[in-house]
Amino acid sequence: MNKKKIMIVDDEPKIVRFVAANLKSLDFETMTCQSGAEALEKVEAFDPDLILLDLMMPGMDGFEVLKRLRSYSGVPVIMLTARSNGADKVQGLNLGADDYLTKPFSLDELFARVNAVLRRMDGRMAPPAAASEITLGAVTVNLAQRRIWLGETEVKLTETEYNLFALLLQHAGKVMTHEQLLSEVWGSEYRDEVEYLRVTIARIRQKIKSAAEGQELAAAELIVTYPGVGYMAKHA
Repeated sequence: MNKKKIMIVDDEPKIVRFVAANLKSLDFETMTCQSGAEALEKVEAFDPDLILLDLMMPGMDGFEVLKRLRSYSGVPVIMLTARSNGADKVQGLNLGADDYLTKPFSLDELFARVNAVLRRMDGRMAPPAAASEITLGAVTVNLAQRRIWLGETEVKLTETEYNLFALLLQHAGKVMTHEQLLSEVWGSEYRDEVEYLRVTIARIRQKIKSAAEGQELAAAELIVTYPGVGYMAKHA
């Protein structure tokens, strides 16, 4: 079994060495980078399963690194920051971060987050054997390939976005609660992180709207919000 590869991007050498040593002790393969530019230069060759990305770095901060990464890669990213500013958290999630961890953090907390993100990238949302494709109005989901189209246009989603959207589509016409969606997609330890859900739903809606442009399709409200309760994928 191949080792999972984790890239650690932080300008504080002590933190980098400490985190890398402990991840190696758990049998992860690691690569360390002390700047955003270095990370972007090396990420393709290393091909990590997960990136731990510091927010506050000189030159190019974590937001800019994440923005550039997301222009061509869906690799899972956990943001690390010394700031507990809620706006920073939302901005990171909006740019496509998969999780957010505030320094100082315990090793147990870090490992729990790392394992939770890797677990949901390892097919926790595997499709039922009976179905290989879902069609809902103009939306088609190929569950085997994990790809989604709106009409003739493919909707490019991150792993987390895909898992959430596919789950809603598989239960179209049924309201799924915040807790159900968070537990299924992120893991039971995230069942109260409603902000993660709101931001990811908003990103999915924006991508669907963009995919509908230029086609003879109305950007219908495919995902219905039930305030304080949850969300539902609407039948065509």
